[in-house]
Amino acid sequence: MDYLSHNIGVNLNRIRKSKGMSLDLVAEQTGVSKSMLAQIEKKHANPSIGVLGKIVSGLRIEFDDLLKTPPLDSYLVNVKEITPTKERVGRYRVWTCFPIEDNNIVEIYRIEIEPGQTYPSGGHGEKTREYISVLDGELVLELEDGEHFVTKDQVFRFESDRDHKYKNPSSKRLCLMSFFVAY
Repeated sequence: MDYLSHNIGVNLNRIRKSKGMSLDLVAEQTGVSKSMLAQIEKKHANPSIGVLGKIVSGLRIEFDDLLKTPPLDSYLVNVKEITPTKERVGRYRVWTCFPIEDNNIVEIYRIEIEPGQTYPSGGHGEKTREYISVLDGELVLELEDGEHFVTKDQVFRFESDRDHKYKNPSSKRLCLMSFFVAY
């Protein structure tokens, strides 16, 4: 099954239920058979453009409402099972846990920096703020106004519109979470 069929099935089911509609009522309003609608919701059918057009028209929704990635109430990311977004072997690794596209407000990264190494970062654009939480190790964050020392169980905030550097001054691996917030 491809992701579009999955998205259409999940979204159709969610939209139908949010409107309090039965499959019979959706079939009546769209002109698409109840069995075809059930097959779409179960992700067993790959509906044609014509069928999708009838559904969109009958439910009075936008075409994109069926195609977009369905919202999730919860989602677990196991960092060790995904490929790092950035990696310099022996220096640092960066994983994008939740990209900005998820919500257009927050982006979440996990960063690991090897002992004595530095991870340089460019600015993240105007009106972006970054929150750093050190999970393990020690961080020296180099900003325009100087260096800031952040340790485990501390959280640090800064405006992230300019270049900055994450440094690991210790003899053990540094692990931190970085949260970018657009405002």
